[in-house]
Amino acid sequence: MDNPLVQPDPGLFIWTILTFLVLVTLLAWFGWRPLLKLLEAREEKIRKSLEDAAKATIELERLQNESAALIRNARIEAEAIVSRSRSEGESARDELRARAKTEADAILREAKSQIEMEKTQALREIRGQVADLSISIASKLLERNITKEDNEKLISDTIGQL
Repeated sequence: MDNPLVQPDPGLFIWTILTFLVLVTLLAWFGWRPLLKLLEAREEKIRKSLEDAAKATIELERLQNESAALIRNARIEAEAIVSRSRSEGESARDELRARAKTEADAILREAKSQIEMEKTQALREIRGQVADLSISIASKLLERNITKEDNEKLISDTIGQL
């Protein structure tokens, strides 16, 4: 047992403890403090990121609610516009039908009036021609003495002229 590492030596024991304490102090001062500061900074960064994520989630929900409200309003407005367009189209169609009916009635009245006028004019012309024929027949009858055969011949000649 000559091995000095296996034998307890009080001087080596004190120097080992002293070296260990100095090393622990140096590590605490230069290693643990910066490491703890980095860990605290990282913890603060993570906490801030979580807060920002929560704020972003709240903002996202608010924006989603706003967009949903905007979409609902847009749909309501679109339905109102479509409904208004349909009612305006129907009223325009009804107005056009009424106007066309009025114009058709006016044209029909004008055509009936014109037909009546032309009928009256045709009757006047026929009456005039009948009167002329009657006068012509009467004057021919008065010029000569008419027998029954002359009368029939006169009638057939007049009909032939017509």
